Amino acid sequence: MSFKIKGLRWWVIGLICLATIINYIDRSALAVMWPGIQEELGFSNYDYAIMLNVFMVAYALGQSISGRMFDKVGTRIGYVISIVVWGASTALHGAARGLLSFSFFRATLGISEAGNWPGAVKSNAEWFPIKERAIAQGIFNSGAAMGSIIAPPLIAMLYLGFGWRITFVLVGALGIIWVVPWLIINKTTPEKHPWLKQNEKDYILAGQMQDEEEVEDVMLPLRKILSYRESWAVLVSRFFLEPIWWLFVGWMPLYLADTYGFDVKEIGLFAWVPYVGAAIGSISGGYYAGRLLSQGANVDRARKRPITVGGIIMFLGLVATILLADTPTKFVVIVAFVLFGFQFAISNLQTIPSDLFRGKSVASLAGFGGTVGVFSVIVMNFLVPVITEESYTPAFIIIAAFVPLGVLAIYYLCKEIKPLKI
Repeated sequence: MSFKIKGLRWWVIGLICLATIINYIDRSALAVMWPGIQEELGFSNYDYAIMLNVFMVAYALGQSISGRMFDKVGTRIGYVISIVVWGASTALHGAARGLLSFSFFRATLGISEAGNWPGAVKSNAEWFPIKERAIAQGIFNSGAAMGSIIAPPLIAMLYLGFGWRITFVLVGALGIIWVVPWLIINKTTPEKHPWLKQNEKDYILAGQMQDEEEVEDVMLPLRKILSYRESWAVLVSRFFLEPIWWLFVGWMPLYLADTYGFDVKEIGLFAWVPYVGAAIGSISGGYYAGRLLSQGANVDRARKRPITVGGIIMFLGLVATILLADTPTKFVVIVAFVLFGFQFAISNLQTIPSDLFRGKSVASLAGFGGTVGVFSVIVMNFLVPVITEESYTPAFIIIAAFVPLGVLAIYYLCKEIKPLKI
């Protein structure tokens, strides 16, 4: 009798969640340690904007490149390639000497870290039935929040103990270590995995086939995927919503430093708070969608309602950052509500590619959606140093206006979320 693991699909998504935590620790290291790096090397905030956008351009391209890569080589090997490259890239930041070398390592970090998102969407489509995909996506997305919670105090502690160069090496090594349990546990897909119990295999496969029998499992060319109006719902919505998350991920440490004079230690004490809200929102959004499905709602309603609720929370929170956030404590608490709403919605938005397509096309749409979203972020990153010389209020106004546009795009471009007839 062969060895079996109960609930193997939850072990797989747990490892992906852990990879996402590492992903955010690695990408957050530069922002958290920036005051110290800036002082030592004489950088300006414009230099930071350049590095941030180099990362984002590479990240945008990496979303599409890695989406196709995951569809070709599969999630098991795709994740190994992505996390080994991003771990090595993070560690090599410790050898950087100036703007050019920092930017080069930010580029390799961005292009490799991007693979985590289309890879997770594809893995969830393989390992989870339709009714559990949103909660699986929520667990995965909670890793972004947990990584952002862990990163500021962890990186500040390592920085104070070892300096910024050794800190980059230490956090970069985490991804390399992660590969070992991933290769052991995620041996193959559910159909062939020797450790998967038969009843769990039947449950996964039966749930995946619901309403999908007519969809041929082929890797569609991107041109064909984009010929469907429903695909554009994902792209346009992500274009408007992604900057909300990234504005705080990329600029909140600098906001705290510029507005309140925080140093690395103080950033470490405050910057993690908003991501508690994000972590709760990730799980809650997925749970809410799963509950709607279990109560008889169709996929369309179970995706659109959480996106709408999350949009309302985001919008109200962003208005509050403008009107009420006059102390650092108030600011981080209000941002926690904003990021709760973002993650409540995005877990369901990111699941839509697996609702529309099957297997070999899921990561392609998910990856291209990420590319489109990140290009919007890049535009915002160029604007932020210009429009925030006196106050960050203009940036908050812009992203608040983006929220209803992102939500309405789903309703207008995707009349009903369901498997497409290819």
